[in-house]
Amino acid sequence: MEDVLRPLIVLLGTVAITVSTGLLVDWLLRYSARRRPGTHLPMLLRRVQLPLQALLGAVALHATYPLAELDLRQDGMIRNILAAAAIMAAAWLVIRVADAVAENLLRRYAEHTSEISRVRQLRTQLGLVRRIITSVLVVTTAAVAILLLFPSLRTLGTSLLASAGVIGIIAGVAAQSTLSNLIAGLQIAFGDSVKIGDTVVVEGEWGTVEEITLAFLTVRIWDDRRLTMPVSYFNSKPYENWSRGGPQITGTVFLHLDHSTPVPLLREHLHDYLRDRPDWDGRNWNLLVTDSTPTNIVVRATMSAADADDAWTLRCAVREELLNWLGRHHPHALPKIPTAITNQGEPDREMALSTNGSGAANDLST
Repeated sequence: MEDVLRPLIVLLGTVAITVSTGLLVDWLLRYSARRRPGTHLPMLLRRVQLPLQALLGAVALHATYPLAELDLRQDGMIRNILAAAAIMAAAWLVIRVADAVAENLLRRYAEHTSEISRVRQLRTQLGLVRRIITSVLVVTTAAVAILLLFPSLRTLGTSLLASAGVIGIIAGVAAQSTLSNLIAGLQIAFGDSVKIGDTVVVEGEWGTVEEITLAFLTVRIWDDRRLTMPVSYFNSKPYENWSRGGPQITGTVFLHLDHSTPVPLLREHLHDYLRDRPDWDGRNWNLLVTDSTPTNIVVRATMSAADADDAWTLRCAVREELLNWLGRHHPHALPKIPTAITNQGEPDREMALSTNGSGAANDLST
């Protein structure tokens, strides 16, 4: 009976101490967060509860294993497994703590600066650096745990290291695309060509950069679709970055109108309309006749906005307002489409039919 109770007591006691310690740490962090509501670090550090409990449990079981007096043939192997679990849990804990500290620093920086582009750049760099450090730390920890705790595998490790030169050449050729994506990810992170939150036009799609990893980049398109591309694309092909150098942008609206259009009045109405629009940032505006054909003229209206979202909304509103204003006050300014009506036994007669509706103007904005 004692052979069963002793290991059971050791196991249950270790689990109880581990769970209690984790709950105590979590309570202390929540208490610290309530005492200092202006800081985010205590709440972020609550993420370490699970890896902390795993570390404490593995260390406690490794330390109290002799007290169980199991006297099994696999005692050495069990203790090595517990030691390896403790090393992996420690690496997990370090990663969680580093993530919490980095996110806290990013939040504090975002609260004390008005440079949104700098915040997005720092978030991009921290995200890629975190992934690289995490990958290196996991691989290194696993290798150290195997070499230190399992002597029987050291011969295998020595043989692998002896052929590392040949394997490195083969792996470099086979993983050429992966390595190029890795290097491209580092160039993007520290080269400031594109950042998380930038508005870009890629492959004819307009959207916002949502995620950047070591292998791919995700763009959230305006209709909530996701466009996933390898990061090497952004170092090898041209693309539009509307947030580069500042989020301000100038929107354009093209209207095809009749030659009798009162352009000065239309220009004046555009200016009056923009004054009441909160999405117009007031930097610049204009309305010009950019082209003329035998049937109509092309009028281009330009207006500036604080960012791409406001520019899109403002363009749509201006297009609708100008067409409605012309339809109410100057219907003759809408373009006319010549059509031919043929009656049997009579000569052809041509007449001009005025069109109405928003289809009279095509948006040829670039």
